[in-house]
Amino acid sequence: MENIISSINDIVWSNALIILCLGAGIYFSVVTRFLQVRYLREMLRLLFNGESSNKGVSSFQAFSIAIAGRVGTGNIAGVATAIAMGGPGAVFWMWMIAFLGSSSAFIEATLGQIYKQVKHGEYRGGPAYYIEKGLGIKWYAVVFAVATIVSMALFLPGVQSNSIATSVNTAFDVPVAVTGGAITALLALIIFGGVKRIGKVAEIAVPFMAGAYILMTLVIIGMNISEVPAVISLIVKSAFDIEPAFAGVFGMAISWGVKRGIYSNEAGQGTAPHAAAAAEVSHPVKQGLVQAFSVYVDTLFVCTATAFMILFTGQYNVVNPDGGFIVENLPGVAYGPEYTQQAVNTYFPSLGSGFVAISLLLFAFTTIMAYYYIAETNLSYLDAKGNKWTLWALRGLILFATFYGSVKTAESAWVLGDIGVGIMAWLNVVAIILLRKPALRALKDYQAQRNAGKDPVFNPVSLGIKNADEWQEQEAPQKEVVA
Repeated sequence: MENIISSINDIVWSNALIILCLGAGIYFSVVTRFLQVRYLREMLRLLFNGESSNKGVSSFQAFSIAIAGRVGTGNIAGVATAIAMGGPGAVFWMWMIAFLGSSSAFIEATLGQIYKQVKHGEYRGGPAYYIEKGLGIKWYAVVFAVATIVSMALFLPGVQSNSIATSVNTAFDVPVAVTGGAITALLALIIFGGVKRIGKVAEIAVPFMAGAYILMTLVIIGMNISEVPAVISLIVKSAFDIEPAFAGVFGMAISWGVKRGIYSNEAGQGTAPHAAAAAEVSHPVKQGLVQAFSVYVDTLFVCTATAFMILFTGQYNVVNPDGGFIVENLPGVAYGPEYTQQAVNTYFPSLGSGFVAISLLLFAFTTIMAYYYIAETNLSYLDAKGNKWTLWALRGLILFATFYGSVKTAESAWVLGDIGVGIMAWLNVVAIILLRKPALRALKDYQAQRNAGKDPVFNPVSLGIKNADEWQEQEAPQKEVVA
C-alpha cells in the first residue's frame, strides 16, 4: 500500500506540476507588471482597512484565516525537509516560488471575491465557485470540491497533528496519543462554532504565534549577523549548482524547494481563495492584494527565519540521492521539526525544544482550523440545502484524521499531504490560467479608480464580467480617497 501511495505522489508531483506552477507565477507576474512589487505599500494599507459585516469577515480576519492555513508545519518541518532533501539551495527556490506565486495568489483570491455568493447568511467562495460561474464547467467544479474535501479533511490534518505530537513528545515526553486527543478535543470546540469563531480565533492567535516565532529567530540571526552573507551565498550557490558540496542535489533543490514552497505558502493551490471570498470589501482587488502579501509573510519572513536558524547552526542532514548523506550533522535524527528544535537548542539549551514545540502547536493547530473552514466551504458548494448530517460527517472525518495523524508515522503523513496539495494545485492553476481575464479586468479597473482619487467600488456589469451575482446586488456610491 505504501508503494502505491508513493507512486501516486511521484505522478502528481512530476516535473510537469513544478513547471506549471513556476510558469503560471512568471506569466501572472509579467501580465500584472509585477504587482507584488508595485503594490507592496497598497497591500500594507489595505491589510488593516475595512470591517466585518453580518455576512463577511474583515480584511484582516480573512488575511488571518489565510495565514492560519499558510503558516503551519511547512514553516518549521517543511523547511527542514526541503534542506534535507535538496540542500541549502532548496531555500532559494522556496523564495522564488513565493515571489512569483504572490501574483498567482492575487489572481486566485481576486477570482474568489468576484464570484463569491451568500450561503446560509455568510459569504462563501473559492475555486469550485469560480470554476462553475466563471468557466461554466460544472463537473470540473465538482471534481475540485470533492478533491478539496478529501485533501483538507482527510489527507492534510495528519501532517499538522503529527508534527505537533512529535515535537511535544521530543520537548516534554508527552505520549503522542495524549497530545493527539487534546488537540482533537480543542479543535472540536472551535469548528462547531462556525466561520465567525474560526475568524476570531485566527485573528488573535495568528499575530501572536508569528510574532513570537519571528522574534526568537531575529534574536538568533542577530547573534549571527556576521554570518548572514555567507549563508545567503551558500543558498544561492547551491541553488544554481555552483556550490561543489551540493552539486549532486541540484535537481532535488528545485523540486523540493518548489514542492515545500507551495505546501507552505499555498500560492496557486486554491486554498486561500476560500478565506479571501469571506471578506467584506468594496472591490475584489483589495482582498486579492491582501492575500498576495500573505505569501510574503509565510515564506519570505517565517520560512526564511527557520532556514537561517538551521543553516547558522549546522543542525541538519542532506540526503544523497545515491544513498547515504552528503551532510550528516545530526546522525539518526529524522528530518522534520527536530532540526529546528536542535537549532534553537544550540543557543537556548533549556528553551529550544519547548519553544519550537509550542510554536508548532500554534502554527499547526490554526492550520487545521483553516483546513476545516475550506472543507466546509466546499461541502456547502456541493450540498446547497445544507444537510446537517453531511456537516456532522465532515466534522467527524477531520477530527478522526487529526487524531489518527498524530499517532502514525511522519513519512506516511507527509506523502498523503503532498498528494492532496498536488491534486488541488493541478486543478486550480489550470483553472486560474483559463479564467485570468476577469481578474485582470478587475485589476485594471482598480488602478483606474485609484488614479482618479476614488475608493474603488466594483461593478461587474460595466466590466463585462458575468455571473458575479453578489456584486450586482450591493453597488454603492464611490468616495474620494487620499492616495
